[in-house]
Amino acid sequence: MSVPLTLLGLLEREPSHGYDLKRDYDAFFGRGKPLPFGQVYSTLSRLARDGKVVISDVAPGSGPDRKRYIITDLGATEVEQWLTQPVEPEPHLQTVLFAKVVLALMLDRPADEYLDMQRSSHLQRMRELTEIKRAGNLVDALLADHGLYHLEADLRWIEMTSARLDALRKEVRR
Repeated sequence: MSVPLTLLGLLEREPSHGYDLKRDYDAFFGRGKPLPFGQVYSTLSRLARDGKVVISDVAPGSGPDRKRYIITDLGATEVEQWLTQPVEPEPHLQTVLFAKVVLALMLDRPADEYLDMQRSSHLQRMRELTEIKRAGNLVDALLADHGLYHLEADLRWIEMTSARLDALRKEVRR
């Protein structure tokens, strides 16, 4: 997730204070990992330095002054370019799962037990995501679906790899 570009997109929607940007970011993009306030303000500071946002007005608050940020034409152009470029497909050719299986085989450790534990962990996470999907709103459901589809692909890989462990063991021990 590109925090600077996401904040720019939120600012293109409407000028906002840092607190409001954090609230909206967390509500839509920060599921399970809220954005720290320090990161919001340091990102806004860099965006201002780079000419992508400006401060429109400053109002006194109960703590530091409240600054309202507005996206500039340069920032809006960057958001437009980002939105219209496809995300780079990530083939995940060197995943942690793969590395653990290969190393377990190389070190004569029980790779099949590792795969069983990983399968159980994936299934537990799938149950959690299914509950989020069932009980949540549309945003929650779409994010849960995304996670579920990735976990399903991992489970297919785990099953295929489990069936090929003997052949893989021979391959990595050459």
